[in-house]
Amino acid sequence: MSSENLTPQASIDIYWLPLGAGGRSVRLNGRIFEALMARREHRPACELYHAALEVRLGDARFVIEMAPSWDRDLEGRGVVSVGPVGAPLLGRSRWFRYEVRCWRGGSIPDVGEAVGGPRRISQDVSQARRVLELIPAFPTATWGRDELAAGDMWNSNSLVAWLLASSGHDLTAISPPARGRAPGWSAGLVVAARGRQPWSSRAGARPRRATRPSAPPRRRPRRAPQRGPVAPPTDRRPGW
Repeated sequence: MSSENLTPQASIDIYWLPLGAGGRSVRLNGRIFEALMARREHRPACELYHAALEVRLGDARFVIEMAPSWDRDLEGRGVVSVGPVGAPLLGRSRWFRYEVRCWRGGSIPDVGEAVGGPRRISQDVSQARRVLELIPAFPTATWGRDELAAGDMWNSNSLVAWLLASSGHDLTAISPPARGRAPGWSAGLVVAARGRQPWSSRAGARPRRATRPSAPPRRRPRRAPQRGPVAPPTDRRPGW
């Protein structure tokens, strides 16, 4: 048997799905959000996209994405971790919780609406393995917030960007479709870059204060014993 047959084949594909694909309410809310952000930033409004990954390693295929976690069938979808939506306290309710999936043999909802279909990122075996290994280490910060001080919200695009950047991919050529925007993408890149730096140089890390060496305790000088005759005690009391 040749060595080529023994070498596992690998591929990593990214899908760009329009925000709210398959649901009118999410798409409408996304357009309102983007219109407000565009007006605030003095730029034209863009189409918003949600990213998902499909990783193949040998005969196994994995779907990696972030989605709402509304039921308890976590193992059936390959859920690796969960996080809160909106606020940390809200995450106690399953209605305000998201899940990170590494679903073997799974499917991406509304994958037929992905613009441009699957886009091949890599066929490197080590990078595909690294992506799968990194998923449990993804920071499950609050969805829609900027708790990690990355300058952008934390969401599904942060997951994909963080995984690709942390696994050594060159992301300069990866971007949403034309006239599109992926909120949260830059947050994943920023946090991934911090993970590749020494802790002392990470953004937001507090430097340790240098401790001064403790000085040895000071000893009080001993008083020399009094010599000579001691005056006899007096019987006179004050006021007498």
